[in-house]
Amino acid sequence: MAYPELMHVALDATDCRGLAEFYRELLGLQYRPGDEPGVVPEPADWLVLLDDGGRRVLAVNAVDDLRPATWPLDDVPKQMHLDFRVGDVDDLERHRRRALDLGAELLLDRSDDEEEPTYVLADPAGHPFCLLVQP
Repeated sequence: MAYPELMHVALDATDCRGLAEFYRELLGLQYRPGDEPGVVPEPADWLVLLDDGGRRVLAVNAVDDLRPATWPLDDVPKQMHLDFRVGDVDDLERHRRRALDLGAELLLDRSDDEEEPTYVLADPAGHPFCLLVQP
């Protein structure tokens, strides 16, 4: 891969299923196979929503505590991150190095995860994003 590919926007929520259901209904999306109600033990902690073509659109990530954003004021910032897909472990390492060279900061190294090698980084402004292997 020449560049990482945006997989989806990930939203934090204290009620993962509730927020996923809201966006599923609002946008006419469907759950990734295996994320449907009754399949994932509740409370769910990570759900992915797909469009009609099977492309990822949104992911919802459960958090214990979440104060609603106060935008346009900056008292409480927005709560989301970006996930970028790369093709293999070599791409993962190359894009991690490139991101660091561009000013990113490494927050978490899960590159040894056999199912989904991942790096969590922060952009120069502190926004978190993930680089992960998803062929």
